[in-house]
Amino acid sequence: MNQIAVFSGSAHPELAKEICADLGVPLLPTRVKRFSNDCIEVQLQANCREQDVFLVQTLSAPVQEHLMELLLMLDAARGASAARITAVIPHYSYARSDKKDAPRISIGGRLVADLLKTAGADRVLTMTLHSPQVHGFFSVPVDHLHALHELASHFRRFDLSNAVVVSPDLGNAKTAAAFARSLGTPVAAGAKERITDTQVRISAIIGEVRGKDVIILDDEIASGGSILELLKHLRANGARSVRVACTHGIFGSDAVARLAAEPDVIEIVCTNTLPNAARQAHVKLTVLSVAPALAEAMRRINNGESVSALFEEGAAPERVAAE
Repeated sequence: MNQIAVFSGSAHPELAKEICADLGVPLLPTRVKRFSNDCIEVQLQANCREQDVFLVQTLSAPVQEHLMELLLMLDAARGASAARITAVIPHYSYARSDKKDAPRISIGGRLVADLLKTAGADRVLTMTLHSPQVHGFFSVPVDHLHALHELASHFRRFDLSNAVVVSPDLGNAKTAAAFARSLGTPVAAGAKERITDTQVRISAIIGEVRGKDVIILDDEIASGGSILELLKHLRANGARSVRVACTHGIFGSDAVARLAAEPDVIEIVCTNTLPNAARQAHVKLTVLSVAPALAEAMRRINNGESVSALFEEGAAPERVAAE
């Protein structure tokens, strides 16, 4: 590789270490200092001059704290004469703030994208944005990865002859259909209406689930409310068993315990884009690593190779990337 420097914020250093191990490069030290007035200062404690710098910081809780830390890291790298700066944000949490659905409401997804560029980001590497239009909020190049390959590889270990992939809502149905094709299963979807941040209503399930082994696929699970509501309809429609899968395991409060307490939920599967899952260990919870995928994308960015080529037909068709 060309000269490369990888730094991590405090949000998820374990993932950054895995990425660096895959790349075969050291994770360089970062110092975060908090002053008596509660302001923070970031120092990148290794040379950045004319380096290809990657700053790994997922936006996990406390999101605002970690976002500010990332902005200061970007500013520090720019001030240190980095040749190029890539913000590696496995979970871009503000992607949920993507539209004006009420009067005088902020659109955080676009604002944060502007802040990242202003702070010094030359490009962004992220995974499974909550909605596709968020990609268009950025005025710098974005490599948008999906974790469907990692999830599909996990589920192929089981007998899928009676399985069906179910999306909790129609907005995620296209992704669920691609996932189902990779597994060779049919697909179904819930007709979901969101009432509040934690409350949803599902009026019907479109597709056949009776007697089926269901794999619920969602992009993220926060409170688990959507999954619990969907479970009621799956039971009413005669589903035989349920496995739950997502990319981003936000798992606020006791979401893992609540889902695991449902007797027909056999397994909950997520990736390690966020540190929360590893901190809520449960016998029904499986955490898959996306470090190899992120590391390979970073290697290709550094070498000037195509990232989208990773996801072409015949290579890894379950993933989607855009440059």
